Amino acid sequence: MAELKIGQRVHSVGDCRRIGTVKYVGEVEGYSGEWVGIEWDNDAQGKHDGSVNGVRYFQAKSATSASFVRPHKLSSGISFLQALDLRYRSTSTKEEEDEMYVLSATNRRVSVQLLGKDKIQNKLNCFEDLTSASLFYLGVSSCGPPSELSVSVPNLKELDLTGNLLSEWEVELLKDSLPLIEELHLMGNKVKNIQPTSSTTVQGFIHLRLLNLEDNCLADWNEILKLSHLQSLEQLHLNKNDLNCIRYPDNVAIQKLASGCESFEKDIVPFQNLCCLLLGGNNIGDLASVDSLNSFPRLTDIRLSGNPVSDPGKGGIARYVLIARLAKVHILNGSEISPRERKDSEIRYVRSVISELQGNQEVIKQRHPRFFELKTYHGIEDERPSSQATVPQKMASGLLSITLKCVGASIGEKPPMTKKLPASTTVGKLKNLSGSFFRFKAIKPRLFLQEEGSPLPLVLDDDMASLTEAGVCNDSTILIDEEN
Repeated sequence: MAELKIGQRVHSVGDCRRIGTVKYVGEVEGYSGEWVGIEWDNDAQGKHDGSVNGVRYFQAKSATSASFVRPHKLSSGISFLQALDLRYRSTSTKEEEDEMYVLSATNRRVSVQLLGKDKIQNKLNCFEDLTSASLFYLGVSSCGPPSELSVSVPNLKELDLTGNLLSEWEVELLKDSLPLIEELHLMGNKVKNIQPTSSTTVQGFIHLRLLNLEDNCLADWNEILKLSHLQSLEQLHLNKNDLNCIRYPDNVAIQKLASGCESFEKDIVPFQNLCCLLLGGNNIGDLASVDSLNSFPRLTDIRLSGNPVSDPGKGGIARYVLIARLAKVHILNGSEISPRERKDSEIRYVRSVISELQGNQEVIKQRHPRFFELKTYHGIEDERPSSQATVPQKMASGLLSITLKCVGASIGEKPPMTKKLPASTTVGKLKNLSGSFFRFKAIKPRLFLQEEGSPLPLVLDDDMASLTEAGVCNDSTILIDEEN
């Protein structure tokens, strides 16, 4: 095989699913000959972290993700056309077919005959008739000459290259050889950079509707912007990458992207047809990234779960805040937003901002771009402190109707209870009140806010926060558990 290089993607010979990256090539102290240091994609497939007998050769991501392997036990992959042959033209041997059987009622072997097998096989052998190809985990490392592809599979519309070795953006070679491609899946190839061949943005792919780049190594949003002029793109899957921000390209960015591109048209709207953007499991932590999603003209389906910005336990924001900040979203984190949930979320959000910032308009404009729009739309007035002479005194935040449900095992089965409480009631005060309401004394309660559409309830762990500040609104449901 060809000499292996640092950074090259390989898999174990005989096991295309055991994939890794070359981190070292050379001698290992105490062992003869040449060795290749591999960091495996699966952390559990290695034996160490890149050091052996006290000598460090490279630093792996975990204590068991690295191995040293002989070069002849590694494969640098095959071409796209070789993978097609392997997947669709390989035939089962007589020995394999003889082993295809079921057991009868008397425990005797009854041979299985696949009806229509030859007809199906003949159809698959005609690559020019293929409209869909699944080449997942076959060790594909190169696309091959475009001229050969265009002759071999001219009608291909869907292509799955999940779990292969295409770490470089060689897939752009497919744009001319596969002119009808509509869906392209590149999950788990560990692509780091998107490198267009003829300009600063990816061109061609005029029919591409879905591009799946999940579980790769994309860390810079500028790389994603190189896809911004794929005019047919409707779904972009970017889950499980290393992205830490989202930005819609402004005029300056568009001009930079367009520089050197003769075919660029200034009136083209970037990502103009993108309606689904999946960003779960990245490192996005800033609210500006959330707000920038409103700039995508048709974006209605968004996934942000698994990011710091959407994890309240890591200082992120709750589901209702995401809904309020995202004007066009219909589906958030795989859950549809009902008109009732949107209305409640927006009202709740406006009231929480009013309570938190006490009418500081400059700060509100800076931190909450949709606040004034939502406040006007829902007809919400600023809260005014009530006069001491007013009888009866009106509470500034009014009363909230809250349903309390006990879920703690030690509390016992108790019917839910609905109470009206001042919005200024603190979480700590509600904990104390819940003990009185349900008559438990020795149990230390823990409160959770159950939000519509959210898969997990939100823990209320700031005892000093008011119910409004904690995101509780009218008709909210609070679960009462017990501390571990």
